[in-house]
Amino acid sequence: MIQGIKDKELKIQPTIRKRIGKALGDYSMINDGDKIMVGLSGGKDSLMLLTALALFRKRSPRHFDLAACTVDISGGHLDTKPLTNFCHSLEVDHFITLYPISEIIKNRDEKSPCSFCANLRRGIISSVAQDKGYNVLALGHNLDDVAETVLMNLFQTGRFKCFQPRFWQSRTNVWVIRPLIYVGEEELRSEAVRLNLPVVQEVCPFSLDTQRSRTRSLIGELEKEAPWIKVNILHALSSIRSSDIWQKRKEKD
Repeated sequence: MIQGIKDKELKIQPTIRKRIGKALGDYSMINDGDKIMVGLSGGKDSLMLLTALALFRKRSPRHFDLAACTVDISGGHLDTKPLTNFCHSLEVDHFITLYPISEIIKNRDEKSPCSFCANLRRGIISSVAQDKGYNVLALGHNLDDVAETVLMNLFQTGRFKCFQPRFWQSRTNVWVIRPLIYVGEEELRSEAVRLNLPVVQEVCPFSLDTQRSRTRSLIGELEKEAPWIKVNILHALSSIRSSDIWQKRKEKD
């Protein structure tokens, strides 16, 4: 095992494990016979996701295969060996795709680098999953990502909406699932440190001052007065009633 982690010691905190299990169950994310590919960036979220699914695979009554795919956005400068070693310690195949996304963002002077990078990486990994015969793509979006996305959509488009926990991507014929949506970012960070996961420390130069980072700061301020704001936003996504929606009166002909 990598970094001194033995299989019997690789256990996720019960509260986190239960919330991941609840998300899997609430949205029927995994079915018997699925072949799941995790988008492994090397950050704490994707490493925690891979670890959780590897442990669930051993205990789940549903049989499913598991692999990971890393898109090296530096085009070959990222040291992916620690990630590969960790994947192998979990008995998970690791696929690596080189794509100079960072250089593309720089050359384009991209105004929304995080969104551009995320969409491009998801498209690349979806294509790899399809080519390798995997029918499910697992992404590491967490509770903080949910809250930030909702507020960004509300502020920028005037719509209360967020990405779906599970959805069908018809272009690549792949299901996309997000098992970490009930777990907060700080919990995942703390757990990744406790488990000594090989988190890639490289900081993206384009993520320091973005709409998402500013929204994250705003939520941090709001939490001082409303500590449960992120959980409440999550609850609101699944409990919107038709009676809460303003219905405009239709003019008669």
